[in-house]
Amino acid sequence: MSFPEEIKKIRQRSFLTQQDFAKKIGVAFSSVNRWETGRAKPNLKAMKNINTFCLDNNIPYETIEEAWLNYKIEK
Repeated sequence: MSFPEEIKKIRQRSFLTQQDFAKKIGVAFSSVNRWETGRAKPNLKAMKNINTFCLDNNIPYETIEEAWLNYKIEK
């Protein structure tokens, strides 16, 4: 699964809107929107916040990390 699909799956699994998910991990709503549409990928700080979110909500983080490491943004 690609990174945009993984990030969306984590958000939906937690029953959160993009806006609410953005607040939980400390980024702007537009950032989450760009991640889910494949126009951007999170920086290291955002990934640490996503990891914390996953730990707090008992969501496996390894698949999202692997997808993030392998994801290339198409221009």
